[in-house]
This record gives sequence, C-alpha cells and structure tokens, in this order.
Amino acid sequence: MSATQTLDAVASPPKPNVAAPHLQPVGQRVLAFSLMCVGFFMATLDIQIVASSLREIGGGLSASQDELSWVQTAYLIAEIMVIPMSGWLSKVFSTRWLFAGSALGFTITSMLCGLAWDINSMIVFRALQGALGAAMIPTVFTTAFMLFPGRQRLIASTTIGALASLAPTIGPVIGGWITEQWSWHWLFYLNVAPGIAVTLLVPKYVHVDEPDLSLLKRGDYVGIVLMCGFLGCLEYLLEEGPRRNWFGDGAILGCTWVSAICGFLFIVHALTAKDPIIDLRALAVRNFGIGSLLSFVTGIGIFVSVFLTPLFLAEVRGFSALQIGLALLSVGVFQLLALAAYAFSTRFVDMRLLLLFGLCCFGLGCYLYVPLTHDWGWQQLLLPQALRGIGQQFAVPPIVTMALGSLPPSRLKSASGLFNLMRNLGGAIGIAVSATMLNDRLNFHYLRLNESVTQGAPQVESLLGGQTRYWTSVAGNALDVAHASLAQLHALVMREALVMTFSDTFFVLALCFVVAIVSVAFSRPIAFTPPPADAH
Repeated sequence: MSATQTLDAVASPPKPNVAAPHLQPVGQRVLAFSLMCVGFFMATLDIQIVASSLREIGGGLSASQDELSWVQTAYLIAEIMVIPMSGWLSKVFSTRWLFAGSALGFTITSMLCGLAWDINSMIVFRALQGALGAAMIPTVFTTAFMLFPGRQRLIASTTIGALASLAPTIGPVIGGWITEQWSWHWLFYLNVAPGIAVTLLVPKYVHVDEPDLSLLKRGDYVGIVLMCGFLGCLEYLLEEGPRRNWFGDGAILGCTWVSAICGFLFIVHALTAKDPIIDLRALAVRNFGIGSLLSFVTGIGIFVSVFLTPLFLAEVRGFSALQIGLALLSVGVFQLLALAAYAFSTRFVDMRLLLLFGLCCFGLGCYLYVPLTHDWGWQQLLLPQALRGIGQQFAVPPIVTMALGSLPPSRLKSASGLFNLMRNLGGAIGIAVSATMLNDRLNFHYLRLNESVTQGAPQVESLLGGQTRYWTSVAGNALDVAHASLAQLHALVMREALVMTFSDTFFVLALCFVVAIVSVAFSRPIAFTPPPADAH
C-alpha cells in the first residue's frame, strides 16, 4: 500500500457495513442499540409519567378533570397514529435520521410542555410530543433484530421487553417524586438533556440502512389517510365515550361512523395494495399473529393497572403524588429482580413455558386486587404488584421474540409498527372500557348499597347517632347537624361503592389473561434465527 493510500484510509475510515449490520463491531452495535433504548425509554415513559401528577398539573393550569384526561390522551392518540407509519418513514429517511429527527422533535416539544401557559396549549404540545416521539418506539425493535443474530437477540429482546413494560409502570413513580420535590414542569424538562444526547449521537453510531427519498413519490398516502381517520376517531370515541354517554352524543356517533368506514376501507386497502403502509398480511404468520394478540392483552394489563391503581389511591385513600408513586414502586422493583431470574431461565427452559408462567403471574396479580377494601395501602398492594412485576418481565420479552422473530428481515419494519400499535391500542381500549365500568358499576353498587342503608337498621342508627353527637358539639344547630350526618353517610356509601367498582374492574382485567394463556397453546416454538426471506 502506498503512502497516499495509507493517508486516505486514515482520513476516511471504512464505512459501517449497512448491508449486513450484524457484522459490525460488537462495541458499535451495543452502543447504537443503547442510544436507541434511551430514546425508546423516554418516549414510553412519558405516556404515564403524568399519571400521578394530574391534580398538580390541573391546579397549575386551572383545568377541569375532563380536560386533564387529555394530557395523557392527546399524547396517546398522536403516538398511535404515527407508530404504524414508522416502518415506511425509516425506509424513506433511514433509521438513524428518522430516529434522530424524532428525538429532536420530542425534546423540543417536551420543553414546550413544561412552558405551557394553559390547558389548551398543554394538550397541543402533548399531541406534538407524542407524534414526534412515536417513531423512536418501533424502530428500536426493528434495529435490535437487524443488529443482533441468533441468541444475541434474546438479550436484545429481553432489554426491550423490560423497558417496554417498566417505563409505563415506573412513570407515575418518577412523576410523583419529581412533582413533590420540584414541580410538575420538571416532568417534561427531564427529557431535554438525554434527548439532545440521543439526537447528536444516533446519526454517528447507528448504521443499519440507507435513505431512499424516491419512496416519497410512491408512498401509500391513501392508506395513511384512512389509517389516521380510523385510529384517530377510534381513540377519540374511546376517550370521550364514557363521559358523553357513548352513542347518545352526536360527536361520538359521528366519530364512530368515520372510524368504522375508514377502518373497513383501510383493511381492504392494506390487503390489496402492492406496498401498504402496514403489513396486515403478517398477521397470517401464526407466531406473529398470536404475538400481536398477546401484545394487545399485555398492553391492556400494563396500562389499565397503571391507570386504576393511582386512581384508587387518589380517590379512595386521598394519597398525594409522591405517596402514589411510592405505593407503585414495588412493581418496578420486582420486575428488576425478576430480570436476572428470567435471563438465567432462558438457558434451560422453553420460552413458551416462561411466557406461560409470566402470563399466569400477571393475571393472578390482577385477580388479587379483587378483595380490595377502602384501607388498602402499599402493604396490601405488595403481593399483587410483585406478581405483576414478575409477570411483566417473564411475559413481554418472549412475546417480542415470538412475534418479530417469526418474520424475515425484509418484513420487520412494517410489521414492527403493527406489533407496537397493538400494545398501545390495547392500552387505549382497556382504559376506555375501565372508565366506562367505573361509571356504570359505581351507579349500580351505590343504588344497591343505598337500598340497605335504611332508617332503623342497627348499623345505620349507630353511625348516625355517633355523627349526630359529633356534629352537635361542633355546629350546635339541629338542622346543620342533620345535614352533616347525612352527608357523612352519603360519602361512606359512595366510598364503599367505589371500592366495589374497582374490584369488579380488576376482575375483568384478570379475565383478559385467560384468553392470552389459552392462545399460547396454539403458538409454534419460539426461534432465535429469522426465517428465510421468502417465508410466509
């Protein structure tokens, strides 16, 4: 080699092997994957980081309870609409530039959320945050399966699965602590430093594909419009339906028709188009179809349990944001403890058995909430939450490997968006059904309890007598005393009806895992090597 060639080689180091990313140096692959995991964790964490701090956000922005729910919903709607498009976008702009652009947009909108001046600006910024950060979620799954071959995928899928289930779980914990220590604004400022680091470093170290801007000319724009109409209207009616009496409201009825028509046309289009925005045909691959169903169920379990538990602790126990966060901490602790046990077990135990064990633990953890009483705190929640944490760790990583490991690399990008969509869609539908149950079953239980609370019953007379003596010593006026005693009795009946309602909802949540457990029996063995490119 001549001196000139040597100098050229030093000045221009060899480009990473984009055609075969798994042949790149191990250190570079691990660093690239780690950087993307940071972005993935931020985007997933922010779905639920506000869950335990909504009361404080509402106070700071002078927002009603109905308006506050959109702080979470706006983020989730935007994320659900963009996630399925990430496969096509990564083909157009390449994975590294799409991820870097998504991280930059997410960082800027996080700052704007912290600077929001009223509830309307917060909702707009949260929607932009969800839309711009959404691409960081499915691209991590795709990249992991492109960078790591064979059993190395086990480590990658375990990491992703742990982060995917851990982030929504510890979101309220982190959010409650930050709000208590500083203010709710720091829930969003927290993303700025890691967001800038990811934005700057991902283009340098992530090299798995090249951009192809020519795809913009033949993009599936019809499919994108139909998909957005379907998912956007579906998420709106799921969120607003419980509060607006479902189909008795004109806006909900209109969204239902738009969602149904767009959904039908989208499915027909996706199954007949040459290169659709989402690869629905991948559902015909048995393990991918079952894996997507399991992703849907675990999405219900993760998001609904994180939705219900803080709500119970706030409304029944009157816990602060920090107290709610601490009460939920045990889920994340036991999941991290189970991580080592899961990694060890994968060497000796079939992954389907580990998956079955995880689903059983998760379902049992939800079922153990059924004996709920009004005085439950972190001690009573410890065992159910421990089983949930262990179940999440043993269930989610095998589902990732089962679904995405069953497809050839050429189909991963489009299918990864669908797989991740199923988890978030499960969470959105589960939360909407739970909110409806909380409303309807609360009325049912209140009326039933009210029938038993009649004058002359010994327990009622004893309670009213005690309340009358107390309020007489405080108020003195007989009329005020009677009103105060009846108000106290009403609050007691309402509290017990609410507790029974939460119990019913957790019971239905546990039943969802029966479906998941049965479906595992129909899956094929989980492989660590991808099928050939022409596999169907």
